[in-house]
Amino acid sequence: MSTQSTDDTYQSFLDHVQQYHYLGGASMVLGWDQRVTMPDAGTPARAKQASALSSVQHDMLTDEDLAAWLDELDGSVEGDRAAVVREVRREHERATRVPDDLVEQITETRAKAHPVWKQAREASDFSQFEDVLTEIVDLRREYAEAIDPDRDPYAVLVEDYEPYIPLEDIEAVLTELREQLPPLIDAIADSDADLADPFEGTYDQADQETLVREALDRVGYNWDRGRLDTAEHPFSVGTQFDARVTTRFSPDDPLDALGSTIHEFGHASYTLGLPDSEYGTPLGSARDMTIHESQSRLWENHVGRSLPFWRQFAPSLQTHLDVEATPRECYEAANTVDPDNLIRVEADELTYHLHIVVRFEIERDLIRGDLEVSEVPAVWNDKMEEYLGVRPANDAEGCLQDTHWAGASIGYFPTYSLGSMLAAQLFAAAERDLGPLDDRIETGEFDPLADWLTNEIHQHGCRHTTPELVRSATGEDLTADYFLEYAREKYGELYGIES
Repeated sequence: MSTQSTDDTYQSFLDHVQQYHYLGGASMVLGWDQRVTMPDAGTPARAKQASALSSVQHDMLTDEDLAAWLDELDGSVEGDRAAVVREVRREHERATRVPDDLVEQITETRAKAHPVWKQAREASDFSQFEDVLTEIVDLRREYAEAIDPDRDPYAVLVEDYEPYIPLEDIEAVLTELREQLPPLIDAIADSDADLADPFEGTYDQADQETLVREALDRVGYNWDRGRLDTAEHPFSVGTQFDARVTTRFSPDDPLDALGSTIHEFGHASYTLGLPDSEYGTPLGSARDMTIHESQSRLWENHVGRSLPFWRQFAPSLQTHLDVEATPRECYEAANTVDPDNLIRVEADELTYHLHIVVRFEIERDLIRGDLEVSEVPAVWNDKMEEYLGVRPANDAEGCLQDTHWAGASIGYFPTYSLGSMLAAQLFAAAERDLGPLDDRIETGEFDPLADWLTNEIHQHGCRHTTPELVRSATGEDLTADYFLEYAREKYGELYGIES
């Protein structure tokens, strides 16, 4: 193919890909609206709208012209163009194997499932959610089988969120965490250390919102391209031009809102760091959820839960919440390990990963057909007791606490732990390049870290596969070693545990 012909073909291909991505952006806004501002009665119409958009997207992704362009461009382009072709081909090949009516069914079921889950959670009654979850599990099995009937269906689903790390490698990381963390958690439970808790009584939501907005100001959230709202389950969504964050407020725990806000800022910082000029293409899109979660967990834990952060932010508690506390007291409160906490999004950064293991094992067994949906509450409670030594008293604090399965996001949970491992690895790499970051964090100088993350991670979009991007940024393959070393050092000091 001549150079001119290749250029023309690539431009036609790129125009098509951009239109596909623009529709995806519209779907994201509809999803945000449903979870933040839409009245409950709007669900039937929103389900149809979401289904229609997903159907059009599916048609564009499976279009015969797109297939022809991909075949023409394979082996004829290099560099960034080759990366775009690789990513679109992966999506195209998966999509062409999934029937249009199945795509519409999944989208419509996902839209109607959210209010059902919400009502079931409010009633703490899994039976209200059981039928729609059964439908979702069946649809996701059918989806996985359509893509590849000869492979483990759960491995196929995980690839929607992490396409380049094999399931066996993911399982190895989670197994290492399940084996390595309990001894540290047990040592903490046996410790005589009494960490500070300066928070008493309740705190007005408006005051908490002022506090978290100041935190977003401090870490550098771009309000011209974002906004803060509340949601039952905090999330972030958007593009490099409009990356929105949400949080939720607990009257007696302002650290919950602060932590979730900084976490979602991490997601938004990644989205906003993607190159503007590549919007609508894989080069202007986030790599995957492992990388996305690494950004949120890095900002939440390695920055927001650090002692240097509290040395500059503790006075804000006095200003907005009338809480007098030293930086050390705030640091201790933000890092208290509580194995009795049943709620994943409120969990400390150690027990958090055992919460992930519970969800991972249950959803894997559901998809493989080794577990019935009706058995989920009992198995959930048994695993919580086995791994964390605590048993939920009801479904709301047990298997109904997360919205992921209602959104048909089965295969997502492992990326939380993978992201946490990578967060520690990236923070260590940043310090190797920039020098120690404690003094900069303490003085509110976040730009060097933010710029490093943008240069090493954000600006590349999907140019590299996940392992390639990790090696490019850190010089190593993804490993849990940095997280485990960080955890033992940090919590050993907090709880007086000798390594």
